[in-house]
Amino acid sequence: MVFDKNFKPVLRFLVVSDVHYADDADCIERKRMTQALETAYKLSENEEYSKLDALYVVGDFSKRGSEAQMLSFKQTLDEYIKEGTDVTVSLASHEFMTDGEEEALKRFGRIFGMEPDTHKVINGYHFISVTSTNGCHFDEAKQAWVAAELKKAVADDPQRPIFFFQHPHIMGTVYGSANWGEDELTAILMNYPQIIDFSGHSHAPINDPRSIHQKHFTCLGTGTLSYFELDEFDKVYGTIPPNDDNAAQMLIVEADADMRVRIYPYDLITSNFFPFTWKIDSAWDVDSFLYTDARYKTTVAPYFEENAKITVSDITADGFKVTFDQAKYDSDYVDDYNVIVKDDKGITVRNSTVWSEYYFYNMPETISVSFDGLDAGKTYQVYVHANSFWKTRTEKPLVSDKIEL
Repeated sequence: MVFDKNFKPVLRFLVVSDVHYADDADCIERKRMTQALETAYKLSENEEYSKLDALYVVGDFSKRGSEAQMLSFKQTLDEYIKEGTDVTVSLASHEFMTDGEEEALKRFGRIFGMEPDTHKVINGYHFISVTSTNGCHFDEAKQAWVAAELKKAVADDPQRPIFFFQHPHIMGTVYGSANWGEDELTAILMNYPQIIDFSGHSHAPINDPRSIHQKHFTCLGTGTLSYFELDEFDKVYGTIPPNDDNAAQMLIVEADADMRVRIYPYDLITSNFFPFTWKIDSAWDVDSFLYTDARYKTTVAPYFEENAKITVSDITADGFKVTFDQAKYDSDYVDDYNVIVKDDKGITVRNSTVWSEYYFYNMPETISVSFDGLDAGKTYQVYVHANSFWKTRTEKPLVSDKIEL
């Protein structure tokens, strides 16, 4: 997949967050940030509209906001940003970790020569970026500033999208906002349906279809260039999945002269666009929204193909490993699996939930789960159910042969 060739942009910008530069100049995050910039330019230069008009970094660009980390990030920008690209960087909780918010803001101003809060107009579109206070909150002064700047932006053109950036998600919006969202700006932002909001903080994958959400306005998660974390708490490994550091995702955003917007999620690990584009044709009109909670009303469920296999190996006196083929889901991805062990009376004795690893562009063809602590001499059977993001479940589970310990 590439950019929509039928879409004629007059604006293109790159969005990243949660980059987490370390003190080590050779840290993987620095390499990924460099790759993000080089990739965005290369992709842009191959298009009829060849500009990359802006870069927005939505907080947590460093691990602790130290002098060395800020200097390293600034060095990357100085080396790889080309003429014609406007750069905006905001701060958040990680930038404040070295010696507090006040010192971090001074250091940021000295190194970057930027204000922490900005309102810019780029190619006719308003961009508002705000740095958080007290970690990832927004005090009354910040709220007042946001309200005033939005009032100015909407006065220019009430139907034109307003691109808005803050580090924490808005509570109750995109995937990740349940655990990593804040609500101090909600009452202000919901007065402006034309807002297209970008936020990070959670490290949730941007190819999760819940990473775009529309209700009062449009919200998008911005992922990470460092490591994944997810917003579900029933998984056997917690919220941080295996191989979590295999994470480098970014958003490329385009807008045209008719105020339509296209958003392209991109995977830097494999150098691929994810196979879908978010489309917003009338940001100001809530009745036109496509990515609402109505998506949960679907009856479409994952399914296992007829030739799907489940195998059992590594059998011991009290356990085994089960490996099964991934299920299919015709709309987007399978979210996760319930892997249930039942005894010979049909009683559930283990219930483990694991992700499908959908957050990797190259998903594995099979998933494996190990069990131990079972009773020797007993017989067991494994049932695997696949679940969608929209709370639908396979009608028929994948079932193993009987297992005798």
